[in-house]
Amino acid sequence: MKRDINIIKTSDCPTCPICNAENKPEFGFLSKLGSPARNALVHEGIDTLQKLSNYTEKEILNIHGIGPASLPIMRSLLKEAGLSFNKDK
Repeated sequence: MKRDINIIKTSDCPTCPICNAENKPEFGFLSKLGSPARNALVHEGIDTLQKLSNYTEKEILNIHGIGPASLPIMRSLLKEAGLSFNKDK
C-alpha cells in the first residue's frame, strides 16, 4: 500500500509528526534528539545544556518522553561543552 505524501494537515497540534518536523531546531543540542525527548525537555524548561547539567541522569529519565536511548546522546553533548549531569543530588 502506497502512502499519500500530499497529506493536508487539518489541525494545529504541536505534537503531530508534521509539526514536529516543522519545529525541529536546525542547530543546538535539542536538534540532536528525537522529538519525544526534545518535546519532553522543552516542556520541562530544559532548553540549554547548562540547564540540562543541573539534573541527574535519574531525574532526566523520570521525565515522561525521555528514554534510556537518549542518555548517551545527552552525555556526549554535555561532555563536548565541558559539562556533565549533576551527580550531587
